[in-house]
Amino acid sequence: MAFVTTANARIAGVCSCVPAARFDNLRDPVDFSSDEVRKVTAMAGVASRRIADDSVCSSDLCTAAAARLLRTLAWDPASVDALIMITQTPDYFLPSTSCVVHGNLGLADHCAAFDLGLGCSGYPYGLWLASTMLQNQGFRRVLVLHGETPSRFADKADRSVSLLFGDAGSATAVERCQEHRNWHFALHSDGSAYRSMIIEAGGFRNRFNEEPRKHCVAMDGALVFTFTIRRIPALITETLARAGVERDEIDYFIFHQSNQYIIKHICVRHALPPEKVPLVLHQFGNTGGPSIPLTLTAGGLRRDPERALRLLLLGYGVGLSWASGLVDLTPDATLETIELATPESGSR
Repeated sequence: MAFVTTANARIAGVCSCVPAARFDNLRDPVDFSSDEVRKVTAMAGVASRRIADDSVCSSDLCTAAAARLLRTLAWDPASVDALIMITQTPDYFLPSTSCVVHGNLGLADHCAAFDLGLGCSGYPYGLWLASTMLQNQGFRRVLVLHGETPSRFADKADRSVSLLFGDAGSATAVERCQEHRNWHFALHSDGSAYRSMIIEAGGFRNRFNEEPRKHCVAMDGALVFTFTIRRIPALITETLARAGVERDEIDYFIFHQSNQYIIKHICVRHALPPEKVPLVLHQFGNTGGPSIPLTLTAGGLRRDPERALRLLLLGYGVGLSWASGLVDLTPDATLETIELATPESGSR
């Protein structure tokens, strides 16, 4: 595996943004019988989801989160040296969504901005990139944004995905610090299974396919399940061993919120205490990669004012790609979840 250690970076704050519109899987109408809905909901652990309307993109959710975070931290937009936008639901093929958000936030022209086209593993990758950039004296502050609107590419007639996906955006402020803080990252890929989760149409390989289903995500659920339960326990073991950290030293294991059954299966296999594995699936659904920062901000983490929390972040899925980030969260780091009101409310 690619294992990387970085130093002298800290998370100043994390803000997640979800749409205000809440969809209740058991109450709101869908194309399945009530028995099917109850079965899928019980297995996946998704009771409700936040759904963006057709006017809202990942950039809107991330812009709202980043703007709030900049205000909370009292960061001058001119002090941001780089913006990393992680998304697989971009506004456009071009320009990059990072440039859209850069303009929305009014960042300076010396700020580097680029997209990272990863999905459920993207958050650890983004923190690795940010902390690596901060090793260079030219960078002091980096915004890592991760936003997805997977409800927009879910076929409403496909119960394997339509009852699971919610939408979310996030912003994480990372800055260089004087204390020697080691972060550890393990990064993996298996492109031979790229078709296990795929949207076949819309890209330049098959741009104008007339079959609507081809423009929605198709998932080989059995393959993805097998991949996850095989790779993620090994990822936990490898990361802790290479970092020289004992499992009991980790305060929280922050999983990509893929599926309650999968996460609980891994926890039993790895003897992870349930109180160290926060879940937000029941109220937000599977929001893709942003589910990791969303779990940080909405997962009810208990914080000690005298010491930093040690977190093991675990992202995995489409690609296939999987990654971990063993990072700390200082007591003064801010955590917040906000809502993006619908245009009809008059607040946008």
